[in-house]
Amino acid sequence: MSVTDGRTAPAHPQAKGPDPVPLRRNRDYLMLWSGAGLTLLGSRATSVAYPLLLIWSTGSAAAGAMAAFAAQLPHLIVQLPAGALVDRWNRRRTMLVCSAGCAVSTASVVLAVAVGRVHLAHLAVAAFVEGSLMVCHRLAERACVRQVVPASQLTAALAGNEARGRAAGLLGQPLGSAAFAAARWSPFLLGSVTHLLSLLAVLCVRAPFGGRPAAERRRLGPEIAEGLRWLWRRRFLRRITLLISGSNVIFQALALLPAFVLYEDGLSPATVGVIAAISGAGGAVGALCGGWATRRIGLAGLVRGALVVWALLVPALALTRSPLLLGALLAGMSLVGGAVNVAGGVHQVRTTPDALQGRVNSALQLAGSGANALGALAGGVLLDSLGAARTAALLGAAMGVLALVAAASALTRLLAAEEQQTSQEQQQEPVREQEQEGERTS
Repeated sequence: MSVTDGRTAPAHPQAKGPDPVPLRRNRDYLMLWSGAGLTLLGSRATSVAYPLLLIWSTGSAAAGAMAAFAAQLPHLIVQLPAGALVDRWNRRRTMLVCSAGCAVSTASVVLAVAVGRVHLAHLAVAAFVEGSLMVCHRLAERACVRQVVPASQLTAALAGNEARGRAAGLLGQPLGSAAFAAARWSPFLLGSVTHLLSLLAVLCVRAPFGGRPAAERRRLGPEIAEGLRWLWRRRFLRRITLLISGSNVIFQALALLPAFVLYEDGLSPATVGVIAAISGAGGAVGALCGGWATRRIGLAGLVRGALVVWALLVPALALTRSPLLLGALLAGMSLVGGAVNVAGGVHQVRTTPDALQGRVNSALQLAGSGANALGALAGGVLLDSLGAARTAALLGAAMGVLALVAAASALTRLLAAEEQQTSQEQQQEPVREQEQEGERTS
């Protein structure tokens, strides 16, 4: 991939002035929002299809977990270098290349399934490639948001992005499972088409989103370390990231539970989509309420409360095999999760310097979801060995431990100290930029 010689683009012109353009009329934001939404829709459709293809072919949850493991593995090994590269490269061009690569990867699965030559190794590679490109796409898109909306609209924009992600799950997983029930190659065709549509939407974004000049770049290792050092100095952000990371591992281990229950009960794989739709609706509502919840409760209170709610709802999954009740419980978990994601995302984007957006976000994503691949693998093993009810009970107990740890943590005090630290650094930033500019011109 080529890089640009221009500097990172300044804030979007619409971001200045007393009367910013509403988000619904902000063309660049809408194209960015739509493009990311389409590629998310495609990835959600294929993410449910990979394990379904293997579970219905082999009857083994562990086999399905292998595909989920391959799809989640990029979150563990690709995040950090991807974040540094996103800060280097033209972010718009990065999203275009990622969408094209995802389209090619999923099209290869369409061909393999259509000709009856499906192999676990191929599916694992395709899932890994798509997952890796999605990591880069997501980091680039997240870093671009602050460039196309004013600070006053940042919460609304990120709430819209989170709702979009939940809606992608709401639509993508049901579409993927329903398409799988009709023809096993069709969810991968759906994914390929949506990735291409995403590419077209991002082509319509006018903002250049240039990368750093070559003269300012260093070796990849030191650039990654710079983002990690910035994050390490944020004790509050570190603490909540570790707590959410633990909960994400648990949720990933639970991801196969609905499909496994339906398979044991002889129900259609399309029913997985019904459960995903109910869960996604809860997440979308939570995302839209994220700004309100942050103002009323605060980020620290949201994190503590979310872990308590999850500790109560996860073991309740052991008490039912009804698809509707399973969906309702998952919707409750997603509702709380959507609000937490919005609040946390706003905090991260507002406090992180633009030049570090990709690296800091990649470090947070690594800490928050890097172990998800192990969670997916562990979930398949637990379901095969313990069954659905005991697996839910065990994972519920683990969530309860996280809730106790959060209750014992001084999150409110750490948040106040971090906000003060950020305010001081932002006041000093213009002085540092003037000094650096003077060094470059001298």
